[in-house]
Amino acid sequence: MAGRKDEIILRGLKENNLKNINLNIPKEKINVFTGLSGSGKSSVVFDTLATESRRQMTMNYPLYVRNQMPRYERPHADLMQNLSPVVVVEQRPIGGNSRSTVGTYMDIHPLIRLLFSRIGTPLIESATDFSSQSSFGKCPECNGFGEVVAPDINKLVDFDKSLQDYAVKFKPLSPSGWQGRWMMTGGLFDPDKPIKDYSEEKRQLLLYGPPKGERVFAPFHTKNGPQDHEWDGLFPRFVRLYINRDVSKLKQVSQDDVLSVSTHTLCPTCLGSGLNPKVLACKINGLNIAEYDQLELTELLEELTKITDPLGTSIALQAIPHLKQLVEMGLGYLSLSRKMGTLSGGEAQRVKIARHLGSSLNNITYIFDEPSAGLHPEEVDMLIRMLKSIREHHNTVIVIEHDLSVIKAADEIIEMGPGAGASGGEVVYQGKLDGLKNANAVTTLNHKLKINKQPREINKYFTIKRASQNNLKNISVNIPGNVLVSICGVSGSGKSSLMMEAFTENYPETIMVGQGRIGISSRSTLATYMGIMDDFRAILSKETGQQAGLFSFNSTGACPYCEGKGVTKPDVAFADPVTVTCEACNGLRYSDEALSYRYRGKNIAEILELTIDEAMEYFNSPKILNRVNTLKDVGLGYLTLGQTTSSLSGGEVQRLKLASHLHKKGQVYLLDEPSLGLHREDNGKLLEVFQRLVNQGNSVIIIEHNLDFIAASDWVIELGPGGGKKGGHIIFEGEPEKMLNAKTLTAGWLRDGVGEFFT
Repeated sequence: MAGRKDEIILRGLKENNLKNINLNIPKEKINVFTGLSGSGKSSVVFDTLATESRRQMTMNYPLYVRNQMPRYERPHADLMQNLSPVVVVEQRPIGGNSRSTVGTYMDIHPLIRLLFSRIGTPLIESATDFSSQSSFGKCPECNGFGEVVAPDINKLVDFDKSLQDYAVKFKPLSPSGWQGRWMMTGGLFDPDKPIKDYSEEKRQLLLYGPPKGERVFAPFHTKNGPQDHEWDGLFPRFVRLYINRDVSKLKQVSQDDVLSVSTHTLCPTCLGSGLNPKVLACKINGLNIAEYDQLELTELLEELTKITDPLGTSIALQAIPHLKQLVEMGLGYLSLSRKMGTLSGGEAQRVKIARHLGSSLNNITYIFDEPSAGLHPEEVDMLIRMLKSIREHHNTVIVIEHDLSVIKAADEIIEMGPGAGASGGEVVYQGKLDGLKNANAVTTLNHKLKINKQPREINKYFTIKRASQNNLKNISVNIPGNVLVSICGVSGSGKSSLMMEAFTENYPETIMVGQGRIGISSRSTLATYMGIMDDFRAILSKETGQQAGLFSFNSTGACPYCEGKGVTKPDVAFADPVTVTCEACNGLRYSDEALSYRYRGKNIAEILELTIDEAMEYFNSPKILNRVNTLKDVGLGYLTLGQTTSSLSGGEVQRLKLASHLHKKGQVYLLDEPSLGLHREDNGKLLEVFQRLVNQGNSVIIIEHNLDFIAASDWVIELGPGGGKKGGHIIFEGEPEKMLNAKTLTAGWLRDGVGEFFT
């Protein structure tokens, strides 16, 4: 058996758009899946291979344990053999609440707390006491948040208005919420009188409640009749319900809603650490735990190596490998206290990767979903070294990727296609790098950058003066308007701080398209996301004289058997879950009555089966045509109006999100890495959209690492030279052609790109 090849064997794959394909994926190799967005890469890698591996892993546990674990349906495939346990690093944003930091996410902070509880002086013996979430450890002033948040009277209340006219500007306490209605009907306050005309006594009662030692009650009308509730004042109520609790766990109110009517300043007691002064007094080599948290990771490594206490050394040695992993991923400029929600896309991606690399297990299949996303070309080399290291430890690496540098590092290349959606789902090429040059594949290896040698004339500027957010070094910059501008630089150099914070503070009218995921569910479709589903229903309602709700599968028009889902999931007890197409509606989701009505020869289900391209010919409503045209503009013409957003690939989601903003009439578009998840062929389509927007008189500014976009821009601004403390400077401003002569990291890669890529 010495000549036997160890391969993952997949036969008859039919998930989503896959066309009954067969694949052999070699083990202990780097396998790169490439192809257009929507060509079927994720359907093979995630929906088939990863899902089946996880399903088979859960089968090793007793039934009573499996009932507590996620349950996976068997993928649509004839045969799946020789699978290994999988570790999946997806593109999805890192979850967690507002307190989640690099230290907590990487499980380093618990070790640091343990370290201080064992060798810190003066001694505090419990490790949990070093947490801002413990009753002893949290700062008594700010309740452990590090900031003092207080309601702002002028933001919360409009004194020229009455309660009836929404004098209270915070929605849950306004007439639209039950508390606002209670204020108006409880008899304590005149709902029609402007607040400024209240007597001093009434105004104090409304804002701050009754005098100390007194209690006031007002009836609140319920279905069981009026019931007395104690009135404690608008400010005390706001503090109690929306400040002294984790707002991120509330469904109706976001943290932004609370902060919009509040002031928030650094806590003077704990100086932002959220910790009790007694905890901050405990130190190791002159530093307390808050100061440890603020150190850059490279500095923290040095501090940990200084520890000589035997017990402390044993604890430090457990934290050091995790820190080294982050440093080797180019994240040495971060600190343990850095909030996960403030990381750029590239930083978050590398933190996720680093978290999964601490294991010494081998014979594992590591799956990465476009790991180069958000990385500067300089940082992609670091990524490739990491992928090779995983392979050398006898693991299988499977990567979905569009970056040519990563593709060239592969042992095996598998291109899906030839097109996207219904035109994809086939294996176009499988083999070594050399064979791809002669294959009929979309991915080409001799791509040259096209430098914009005729940039547009600049007649206006957006000015930012003395920006000092995060690591910005008090910089001033003029950003050209009515042209295409690229903001580039290595991760952590200050791009997001300059544009997403400083720029938008100065120009709040900016239309921002960020990296965040769209809300997706099995009931969310392209039509609902683009805001035209109501228009479809209105057209059918007008044509047929029926209620609009009849044409919604979330309302009266839903199939009564599957409740508008199109599928049923029969109870199979402890067996693997099974999804069956609804026999009553054949997966159309609508009732027979809803399907009996037509507009221009089609019922609602047939309308939703139209592709974007077909919809352009079918409808004549200006609003619908405008919205549908934006989807066509971003290269999504092959998708159907009724396609669920949960079934879209990462690249398709990115373009859908962009399309939802393009119909807005705006002057300034700011996009954070619009090339995320896109194949090079799709990039050209997106660039055409940006150029068209600029030609229409708009300003388009993109934060981008992709060299095609940078080369095509009218103006480039690079921040750096490094990340963290080493960043925050403007190191280049000018036209792309002039950048070829600059001595910056991006300029070096741009020069390489103008020549042959393939060596």
